[in-house]
Amino acid sequence: MNRLVIATRNRGKVAEIAGLIEKLGYSVTSLVDAPQVPDIVEDADTFEGNAIIKAVETSRICGCPALADDSGLEVDALGKRPGIHSARYGGDGLSDEQRYLLLLREMRDIPQGKRTARFRCAMAYVEPQGDPRLFHGTFEGKIGFTPVGVNGFGYDPVFIPDGYDITLAEIPPDEKKKISHRAKALAAFVDWLGGHD
Repeated sequence: MNRLVIATRNRGKVAEIAGLIEKLGYSVTSLVDAPQVPDIVEDADTFEGNAIIKAVETSRICGCPALADDSGLEVDALGKRPGIHSARYGGDGLSDEQRYLLLLREMRDIPQGKRTARFRCAMAYVEPQGDPRLFHGTFEGKIGFTPVGVNGFGYDPVFIPDGYDITLAEIPPDEKKKISHRAKALAAFVDWLGGHD
């Protein structure tokens, strides 16, 4: 059975990704199971660059194919912030709740029609000694005025997807897995992987 390491310690992300890849006959692990992989410095200035850094380094250390993603929230009224800094917005050590409350404070004077935003995902797959392949997904929506919902993680309680009148944190996890930015990038990857072997 082929082995693939997902280059993250985020259990929510692993759960979202692993099921689809395992159906293709892969044994999927993550950095939770690979303590030899140190925290990888993501110092690129794009989602794509950070995903490639994580995938290449993880594949090199683990000696098997690796899949990494970098994703984040772009808010138009904030000049596309938090962007690549989404996971560390406001500084290290803040909780998800502290980050999205900071975002809401920064947007308190932004009117309804100017609160457009999107989640963006770049996914990189690399095999040892191979060149990275990139897959993308975008999920358009807007930022609400108050956090609502308990599903998901990150900015989900304040993000209202286009076509919905509820936040991403109110959408059942099974539905989110089908419509999210990561789901779109992952679907492109799985389509490629299924035809690759």
